[in-house]
Amino acid sequence: MISLLPDGIFTVAERVVAQNIAAGRKLTLAESCTGGLVSAALTEIAGASKVFERGFVTYSNDAKTKLLGVPSDLLETFGAVSIAVAWSMAQGALAACDADVAVAISGVAGPDGGTERKPVGTVVFARAIRGQIDDEPTAELRLFSCSSRAEVRYHATLCALELLLP
Repeated sequence: MISLLPDGIFTVAERVVAQNIAAGRKLTLAESCTGGLVSAALTEIAGASKVFERGFVTYSNDAKTKLLGVPSDLLETFGAVSIAVAWSMAQGALAACDADVAVAISGVAGPDGGTERKPVGTVVFARAIRGQIDDEPTAELRLFSCSSRAEVRYHATLCALELLLP
């Protein structure tokens, strides 16, 4: 079989689809720095239509606000690469469809755009589950020590897929 995905991503995406079919869960994504790679990984798998509701590629701040309802004051205060914004992206994706689980990804893939506080390789992930009330957002900031933009996006895609496992 020919796949456009690296083996590691394909293997995890297969598990995500199979396990979510078994769990009866629908998924949605809000992607920024991955630019749709997580959605592409899921749709590479036969049967993905049983679990993948939709994906939002919101690369710009304007798209995050218009498509996902991320408040502009969050973007101005914390920046797009922040737990607050990723959590808002996940909540917005969940509100925009009938999925059970949303994962959001926002980061600095490089080679430019990094700062001292948010260097290249900084990626934030958030997961929201319909009906689950959290006192603390399910979110995480990771710093990938990678030598290329492609590597940052590869690792971010893998992490996002793992967050979609039941």
